[in-house]
Amino acid sequence: MLPVDLPGTVREALLAPLVDHHCHGVRRDDLSRAEFELLIGGEDGSPSPPGTTHFDTPFGAAVRRWCAPLLDLEPHAPPAVYLARRAELGAAEVNRRLLAGAGVVAFLVDAAAGDIELLSAAEMGRHGGAAADELVRIEEIERDVAELSEAAIDYLDSLGEELSARAARAVGLKTVVGSLFGLDFDPSRPATGSVLAAANRRLADPKEPLTDPVLLRHLLWSAIDVARERGLPVQFHTGLGGSALDPHRADPARLGAFVRRLQPLGVPVILLHCYPYHRQAAFLASVHPHVYVDVGLALPHTAAGSARVMDELLELAPFHKQLFSSGCHGVAESAYLGALYYRRALGTVLRGRLGAGEWSSTDAVRIAHMIGSGNARRIYRL
Repeated sequence: MLPVDLPGTVREALLAPLVDHHCHGVRRDDLSRAEFELLIGGEDGSPSPPGTTHFDTPFGAAVRRWCAPLLDLEPHAPPAVYLARRAELGAAEVNRRLLAGAGVVAFLVDAAAGDIELLSAAEMGRHGGAAADELVRIEEIERDVAELSEAAIDYLDSLGEELSARAARAVGLKTVVGSLFGLDFDPSRPATGSVLAAANRRLADPKEPLTDPVLLRHLLWSAIDVARERGLPVQFHTGLGGSALDPHRADPARLGAFVRRLQPLGVPVILLHCYPYHRQAAFLASVHPHVYVDVGLALPHTAAGSARVMDELLELAPFHKQLFSSGCHGVAESAYLGALYYRRALGTVLRGRLGAGEWSSTDAVRIAHMIGSGNARRIYRL
């Protein structure tokens, strides 16, 4: 799994249990080939073109190479053989093997509903032999409040109350505002009158996804208030998988104006899955004391190229500002491969730094522990 010429202490640090600071639940039911391929094809869940397969991607090839042995198959098992063995073992056993194999000591789970077949945070922990805590997605709370509110003033009151109540049981808040209208939004708090008017429009059709920019800004600032009060970080989904709009609008640098407004408040801002904008995110993390970064999804989805991504992140981002996440979603293979490619990528980069005399073995050990678990324990107060 790791470069063979790493010092023993560095290898031990890389193989130490990880804190997966952002993941989702995985399916609890057995999957058809079509269902499995949709889940390994990326967060947009699109099928591959006719006559092709999502196994012919870096992630799909990694499933066959690295996950097959955990299911008692030879590496590079054909897709049909892999899926037949997966079905033979059953979802529960597959989930147990792969989640436990990731070597994670704590899962922080985005508990947003939407698929009743997903494992809960507690179940993710039990299957993986780890602790588990919840991350609260603020857009889900807004939807629940909108569906139950009868008047705009009730909506506004209930939104703040529900955000506070849910945050009391969570270790962090999460927003997908970038997926809804990009990251280059007006950073100011909206005026009360405009929020009330927007709330009235929202309640006319509360089951639709929230797209009103005034209410999105109000929701975001309400979440920031709760996070400040409770000392919680706020995760922003950026970059890979972070925007259904023009991909350029997922560039985390577009959050700069909003980030600057948050600095006096002391609310930690965590930029998730920043590839291919990880260098811009690294710059934000280097100049703002409250900004943190990970490249989560990019590592298993670039697979053999993951060391280049990690190397570029380490060019500028402070080591105490970087975090590990798998971005796991849908299938347990994503949790296992997220951890595996994180360790392989960081191991390759550490070997290069050590060989160039840039870092000592003691430095490499400390950095591996910080990124793998220590930073997350500090930020999320685990």
